[in-house]
Amino acid sequence: MTKTRILLTLCVAAFIATALSLSATAGEIIKKPNIILVFIDDMGWADFSCFGNKDAQTPNVDRMATEGIAFEQFYVNSPICSPSRVAISTGQYPQRWKITSFLANRRYNKQRGVVNWLDPKAPMLARSLKAVGYATGHFGKWHMGGQRDVAEAPPITDYGFDQSLTNFEGMGAKLLPLTMKPGWKKPGQIWGNAVRLGKPVTWMQRSKITDGFVDAALKFIKKAETDKKPFYVNVWPDDVHSPFFPPVDKWGNGKRELYLAVLEEMDRQLAKLFDHVHDSENLRDNTLILICSDNGHEPGAGRAGILKGAKTHLFEGGIRSSLVVWGPGLVSKKAVGTRNKTSVFSAIDFAPSLLRLAGAKVQEGSTLDGEELLDTILGKSNASRKAPIFYGRPPDRKNFYGFKDLPDVAVREGKWKLLCDFDGGRPLLYDIVADPGESNNQAEAQPKLVKNLTKKVTDWYKSMPTGQ
Repeated sequence: MTKTRILLTLCVAAFIATALSLSATAGEIIKKPNIILVFIDDMGWADFSCFGNKDAQTPNVDRMATEGIAFEQFYVNSPICSPSRVAISTGQYPQRWKITSFLANRRYNKQRGVVNWLDPKAPMLARSLKAVGYATGHFGKWHMGGQRDVAEAPPITDYGFDQSLTNFEGMGAKLLPLTMKPGWKKPGQIWGNAVRLGKPVTWMQRSKITDGFVDAALKFIKKAETDKKPFYVNVWPDDVHSPFFPPVDKWGNGKRELYLAVLEEMDRQLAKLFDHVHDSENLRDNTLILICSDNGHEPGAGRAGILKGAKTHLFEGGIRSSLVVWGPGLVSKKAVGTRNKTSVFSAIDFAPSLLRLAGAKVQEGSTLDGEELLDTILGKSNASRKAPIFYGRPPDRKNFYGFKDLPDVAVREGKWKLLCDFDGGRPLLYDIVADPGESNNQAEAQPKLVKNLTKKVTDWYKSMPTGQ
């Protein structure tokens, strides 16, 4: 063989290898797992019927649990809305961004030391996924900037989303609620001044708005399929937050019955999303769906079962959320239909875990507080977080929902949970595994442990911008 022919053969081989490599890379991009995060508003730990609710049924979420995994020791990172949403979106404690309670009007935000909106420089999970080829969409409640008299907050698309549709607490296109009660001749209208926070605006019956967000998400998903792009989609319903407006023909008597009617209707409306993914050959085995709540329930409406406390509290009922993970082609076959009662992790762990799943990187210059626990989420491991989970009380919730002089900070490490004041005073220590209802304070019996955990949580709080 002549030298020329040898060189030609080598060139052809190199060309073929390069072409195959590029083809494989394109295929990998297309095959990156799709991710859907369903983040419910103000739902109690025991409100899904698969988590013990006997007063209402949530068969569509229950099916996802039967085909996936239910986690019993999953935590969000705040007992109230806005900071919890910051944590799950960034993988960082919300205290880093001075969002420690719900975002309200300027005066009230300033009074509580809360910023008016999340800094767009925050390391958004959506932005990191978009950087590796994902179509990114947010459909539902935002509440991280753009509400009341805060009209110049950044649009949601500034945070890494290609498209958004929100409610009255976010900037951009939105669905706004019409209300209807039995006997009314025409619907009422609330949050009408939110029209100035972005258009187009569509008015819908409050009882159907979850359906509206689901329809918008499905349209986005179908376009991503057509474009052969993986997708990351937030579906964050207004439900099951008060005020409660179920369909008129399902109206109930009193807060609890109204809440349960809204809960069941939300489950019914989410079914369209779940069914689309389940019934699609292209999506079923390559999509991960995560379902949880942003914080605990409103007292008198939802319930936390054996857990103490509710929304706004650092007790378990305020910060622990039922979590359902579904993904037939991604979840371990051995874990399907199981309940994980031992793995302790939180919403800030989603970001590093999902970045690994997608083959994406943390935003340059950022360090996450979350830990990568993808194998736990997919049922391939029972590992827990190695670092503690820290909490700070919403500054405007010292006395709330039946509790006076509430603890200021809390930490969960291993089986132990400690709550105390900013100065370390009035410690409460519980073995959460043996005592999830936080009824047996062991602080006096465990002075060394109290000293250790108190130092950890107070040092953590002091290290945050909000604690300095």
